[in-house]
Amino acid sequence: MPAALPPLIDAASLLALLAHPAGEDVLVLDTRFNLMQPEAGEAAWRSGHIPGAAHAHLDRDLSGPKTGANGRHPLPSPEALAATLGRWGLTPATRVVTYDDAGGMFAARAWWLLRWAGHEQVQVLDGGWAAWQAAGGAVDTSVTERAPTEVNVSTQPGWVLQADEVLASVQGRAPTLQLLDARAPDRFRGENETLDPAGGHIPGAANRFFQLNLQDGRFKPGAQLLAEFSAALPGQDLSQLVHQCGSGVTACHNLLALAHAGLPMGRLYAGSWSEWCTDPARPRAVGSAG
Repeated sequence: MPAALPPLIDAASLLALLAHPAGEDVLVLDTRFNLMQPEAGEAAWRSGHIPGAAHAHLDRDLSGPKTGANGRHPLPSPEALAATLGRWGLTPATRVVTYDDAGGMFAARAWWLLRWAGHEQVQVLDGGWAAWQAAGGAVDTSVTERAPTEVNVSTQPGWVLQADEVLASVQGRAPTLQLLDARAPDRFRGENETLDPAGGHIPGAANRFFQLNLQDGRFKPGAQLLAEFSAALPGQDLSQLVHQCGSGVTACHNLLALAHAGLPMGRLYAGSWSEWCTDPARPRAVGSAG
């Protein structure tokens, strides 16, 4: 099995890879999405995409069914994820490159899902669609059909936490977990909440807005990210953080940033605030403090 790739790839490198793949199987996933207009991303893909790219829809491909109590973007089951990856023609040797037009917030979710499924040959296009266009990359409107494959998914143990595990920590019935919330500071404080039925955050959580990982649309250098996360969470083992956000999507951006900084994969509370706040018995906090 090939070694894991660096989590990011720049546009020039992707251009060279697609121009001269040297026998390497490359699957590009266009993950563009708009939370307010769920079909806008697929429409943008149909209007023009990186040649050969398949579209990965956040709701249909990168999430599972919603029950009303499991958050806005619950994880797909391993079986559903395997079926999706097989439809895209994934093999163990396939290099996957994901991209979007939103600073990597959706591409990071696809990257994390593939890593969770045990596929290490996956990268995010740093700078996304804008970087591809700026580099002079070709734009295609045709739909490329890859031969479907049989994929078996065995998810990584310990990577995902459930709400009851987080609750036990918050209530002091289990060892303390340091949660890191990737939402914007106002939503963390409980202000301007428009996506979820209640505002606030999980008690004890710290906040680092995922957009802070970027500079001019690209990820900051790994050493800089490591220093910034360390300053925001003094004394914490950054590899032991539990990442969350509104629905388990932008939390993957912080996970990607720390992987880019050279840290091992942290843990994800995938249900995040949109699941947590559905149960009024779960404690809530407002304001800037954890």
